[in-house]
Amino acid sequence: MKVALVHDYIKEFGGAERVLRVLSDMYPNAPIYTAFRVKGSSCDKEFADRKIVESPLAIFIKHWNLYSPLRFLIPIIWGSMDLSEYDLVITSCSSYFARGFKVSPSTIVVAYCHTPPRFLYGYETSINLQRYWIVRVYAMVVNHFLRIFDWHSSQRVNKWIVNSDNVKNRVWKFYRKESEVVYPPVEVEKLINNSKGIKKQNYFLIVSRLVGAKGLVEAAEATKHGGFKLKIVGEAVGFSKIKQELEKIEAVELMGRISDRKMMGLYAKAKGFIALAKDEDFGMTVVEAMASGAPVIAYNGGGFKETVVNDKTGLLIDSTDSLVIEKAILRFEKFSWKRRILINQSRKFSRELFERKIRKIIDMIVADEK
Repeated sequence: MKVALVHDYIKEFGGAERVLRVLSDMYPNAPIYTAFRVKGSSCDKEFADRKIVESPLAIFIKHWNLYSPLRFLIPIIWGSMDLSEYDLVITSCSSYFARGFKVSPSTIVVAYCHTPPRFLYGYETSINLQRYWIVRVYAMVVNHFLRIFDWHSSQRVNKWIVNSDNVKNRVWKFYRKESEVVYPPVEVEKLINNSKGIKKQNYFLIVSRLVGAKGLVEAAEATKHGGFKLKIVGEAVGFSKIKQELEKIEAVELMGRISDRKMMGLYAKAKGFIALAKDEDFGMTVVEAMASGAPVIAYNGGGFKETVVNDKTGLLIDSTDSLVIEKAILRFEKFSWKRRILINQSRKFSRELFERKIRKIIDMIVADEK
């Protein structure tokens, strides 16, 4: 069976790209088709061992972050890709759609959906450029046509797989398609083994792209007032100025992008983990923290409600206001967190479970099509 993988774009290496990495390991001979590839980027380095095929329009959108303002080209970008030679196409789709490519009538298309494009349906996004009136007008026109493309391309998928019940509801709401939940793959056992016997240190940890929708500045202010250090792992993205704001706050250490080995060490030593994105699609970092024995303070929304057990593996809070976060930290300090409970919860989201479920779903689809 000839298999191809599709992904939005190869740029930053985040949760969606970790899923792609596992899918690529499962199908090592499958090329990866993508809108564009930024050579030398963190994501590009992770897929240096794979064949990556860019769209013909990649040269026009990959530089100076033009892929976002030129998003009206998305239907042309994906429509220019002919994947009709493949028996199975697995698309890892999110904000840049990764659908609408050409396939043959016999090609099976499976979508692993991280989320329908957030900017199309009123969800908070990383960078709020629509505060400018000219951007709002532009977005109103372009997004209308992109929603039409999003709907039509969604109807050409044979099987929808989603990363959470949260996204399952969105897929039904916007596409009227049933989907199956397969939680993203987390290297749980590696994290558990790495954190054994390691003494906790007096800092909280955040792992996030440095963007405005993640509550980073509020968390930094709260930990500062509480007398704790805060380490933040992640890269600045697009036009966001959050990095400059964080650099002005004392007791905050910006780590940038670091190796997986160093990342595991930070998880293991952290006294707690903070995740404040509103309506997060899933949130793999929360699971990684729990597997490392670090309880979580998370916003009570989105995928966090599926991963964090309130008062057992962390605290769920209803606001990202710095005062609310500070009060949560004070409450956090009074708990006696149980490593065993944290680890047992994290094992529900292991890589092994992901691979087993994906293979079972795809085997059933292929068998049904024969």
